[in-house]
Amino acid sequence: MTSANQHVLHFELNGAPREATVPSNRRLIDLLRDDLGLTGTKEGCSVGVCGACSVLIDGQVMSACLLPAVFVDGSRVTTIEGLAPDEEHLTPLQDAFIRHGGFQCGICTPGQIIAATALLAETPRPTVDQVKEWMMGNLCRCTGDYKLIESILAAAESDETPVAREAVGVRI
Repeated sequence: MTSANQHVLHFELNGAPREATVPSNRRLIDLLRDDLGLTGTKEGCSVGVCGACSVLIDGQVMSACLLPAVFVDGSRVTTIEGLAPDEEHLTPLQDAFIRHGGFQCGICTPGQIIAATALLAETPRPTVDQVKEWMMGNLCRCTGDYKLIESILAAAESDETPVAREAVGVRI
């Protein structure tokens, strides 16, 4: 801590050690998007109910729009940018969202994928009801639940091999 209003944070971000100095009232979403340039995490409702800003903190889904950045000191933070093994590949879940139409406009997609990643880590072969219950905190006005559920279940059935981005038409 450098002053009463400024805090030096040490945390892991997408697998790499990071340090950031933030004011006491800095939200995690602002640190990620504005200070660190990780714009994959979206801000939707600003009150923690839509799920667009979901990130993983030590493996747990959290709303970055509500969380003060100082709370991640000493933690492991994963954003949508940190899920794929490298810039050339997608995770099976990201691939399934593309192949099964689990997104349209893309605003909620990063939060959906983060939440579904946590679900599959906890329950590798979820039922439809388990997917529905887990994903209730992530709202989508474009796609609807059926394509999201289909995408998550398809990823659960995959062989867990990262998929080359060019195989699904994603440009880097």
